[in-house]
Amino acid sequence: MTTTMTISRPLRRLLGLATVGCLSSWGGGAVWAQDVIDLDPETEPLASVAEESRGWQLDWGFEGLASFRHSQENAFPVNFPFSPEQLPVGQSVGLLTTVDPGSHFEIPLLTLRLTATLGHSIEAHAKIDFIDLHERNPTSGDKDIDVDELWLRFGQETAPARLADGYGAYLKIGKFGHFERQDDRHLESYGLVSTAFNRLEDTGLEVGFDLGRHLYFKVSATQGNPVFFRDPNALAGDNGTDDFLRFPNPDPALGSGILIFYDAEVEDLDVDGKLELGAGLGWRWETSSGAGGDVQVWAYRRDLADTVDLKGTFYGGDLDLLLGPANAFPLPITNDRKEEVGGNFWYYDGGFSLFAQYVDQDLAGLGRLGYEGEVAWRFDLPVRWAVAGRQLFPSIAPAFRYSKLDPDIPDDKTPYPAPSVRWDWQKYDVGVRVGILSEIDLTLEYAFNRFVLGSGKTASNDELLTTLRWRFGSR
Repeated sequence: MTTTMTISRPLRRLLGLATVGCLSSWGGGAVWAQDVIDLDPETEPLASVAEESRGWQLDWGFEGLASFRHSQENAFPVNFPFSPEQLPVGQSVGLLTTVDPGSHFEIPLLTLRLTATLGHSIEAHAKIDFIDLHERNPTSGDKDIDVDELWLRFGQETAPARLADGYGAYLKIGKFGHFERQDDRHLESYGLVSTAFNRLEDTGLEVGFDLGRHLYFKVSATQGNPVFFRDPNALAGDNGTDDFLRFPNPDPALGSGILIFYDAEVEDLDVDGKLELGAGLGWRWETSSGAGGDVQVWAYRRDLADTVDLKGTFYGGDLDLLLGPANAFPLPITNDRKEEVGGNFWYYDGGFSLFAQYVDQDLAGLGRLGYEGEVAWRFDLPVRWAVAGRQLFPSIAPAFRYSKLDPDIPDDKTPYPAPSVRWDWQKYDVGVRVGILSEIDLTLEYAFNRFVLGSGKTASNDELLTTLRWRFGSR
């Protein structure tokens, strides 16, 4: 079977522009960037011809996680007209319940990474996740093998809070994370904002332009992550699985979770032409001591699909989810647009790091504000013990994160299966990552979840997570 991909005229123009920029930066970049438009006297020389002409290099890495989790047990009533036969065993009303309460030892993730590079100008990357317990939604019914990232990049992409070499551009195509996402992670958990808006990868293309060493601009055209819901703690929860179709009185193995709307996983390549367009403008700086900062403003927009099929659940994503079961119990939506505007801030100084993010979302006429900030500090420890010539306990890195979601969803008294999407949420994550050896670390963290129920009462859904990580590879 042959599949033909049709690219719209605006997308062809975007690809053409990106290609011209990347070829300028790649093919003749040394002459163009240094001799023609190098206006910054601080610009460092670009890589030598010898470095640029080196052949392909393949790096690989394998990573595994083992965790202990303790989740607070909760059950919150749902004002939805379930029939008695639809309710799980022992329930007289619908409930939002903790996904898997109590104490559990788990292997949540095994990851294989492959990266091939040609000089500084071409890079191909693949990240394949096995088990992936914390990203499966529904937890018991989604894929347990996932190609998390798969992309090809032409040109150099400058990391946040680091000065670019000079003028240049890059083109990235495939499956990758959003350009505003926090990729340097200090805890295994996620905040409310990072969960809701940019936790998971999207599929499409991204083009970035370095307009000198400090100013940069990025645009993207991607498929768009479908709108779904999940618990913001470790496990997403089970909603709409086959267990719930067993009548009378289903007996699901896992709970629904206490749910928020979020941008879910892209399941399959969709080329129907409904793209999410994004743009970001930023300014970077560095000091003579090596400290660096980055401030970025960004925006995304797309039209919601009527429905999106998701593996393991009979619920559909996007408008299908917002309209409720059988489209008969809708939230008070007013259009089919999904828009976000936001701002990010990164700052690094030695082992100290600070990340902050603000998001203002319009989801089909439903408003939502999000705030998130994380501070972490890695301390290198003195050599006291060694194993096979390597330092034991080389570092310790405490971290603290605060995040808040403030939905503006009018209560028109229409029942909805997940009333928690209307609640105001706050989450505090406190943890510490201890290096055991250079390739092994242990992260201990506690999530304080607080939200305001429809009655005005404050409730919690806390979780302890301890994660042992080990890794090995070619570098």
